[in-house]
Amino acid sequence: MWNPQTYLAFADQRGRPFFDLMARVGAESPRRVADLGCGPGNLTEHLLRRWPDAVVEAWDSSAEMVAAARERGIDAHVGDVRDWTPKPGTDVVLSNATLQWIPEHVDLLLRWVDQLAPGAWIAVQVPGNFDAPSHAAVWTLAGREPWSEPLRDIPFRTGKVVESPARYAELLTDVGCSVDVWETTYIHELTGEHAVLNWITGTALTPVRDRLDDEQWQRFRAELIPMLDEAYPVRPDGRTFFPFRRIFVVAQVGSDR
Repeated sequence: MWNPQTYLAFADQRGRPFFDLMARVGAESPRRVADLGCGPGNLTEHLLRRWPDAVVEAWDSSAEMVAAARERGIDAHVGDVRDWTPKPGTDVVLSNATLQWIPEHVDLLLRWVDQLAPGAWIAVQVPGNFDAPSHAAVWTLAGREPWSEPLRDIPFRTGKVVESPARYAELLTDVGCSVDVWETTYIHELTGEHAVLNWITGTALTPVRDRLDDEQWQRFRAELIPMLDEAYPVRPDGRTFFPFRRIFVVAQVGSDR
């Protein structure tokens, strides 16, 4: 279960990729904007500010996140992003840190290209850090007893999660889009005890938490803490630096697709 308050604990740092992504979208006066994977709506609010004349719709699979977004006045809906279809007049589709949860998201991107009108924009950001020490520690621990059985089907343990930046560029160029793709590694400055654990608790560890009862969850955390603390040691000044690679894709639908 997604917890909006846990997710928002690092709102400023989690939000930075959103603004870097949105800055590359060149739409001036879009009629309709979709935020797919809107979370608690704190970033969707900035879409409303940038394009005040647009109709902004928001989707998220978490009822808790959608409830938090609605408290902010966002027109948010509970739904699987795979079921979303652009309504007439949709000129911008933005999805920030969501499509990594969908194994077939490349097919989804290509479907949106086919469904959107020429000139529409698609902007996507996905994490590219699934081989980072933080995630490797989680998968390693999840493969040990007694965790291997309850956590056998958690996402991201095996296989390729996202494409390379070059592959996204190739796929979208081949269907007639103008494409801007890049990657950035943010060095997040964290503070507090077990800072990296607290960060991933709001994201990567969500499916782990969902599969364990309260006692199991506390035991799993206790076993994970020394692995993360070794990988990300706290500096003498109390800060922990946490590298986080992200992949950005901005595409404008062409007229010759």
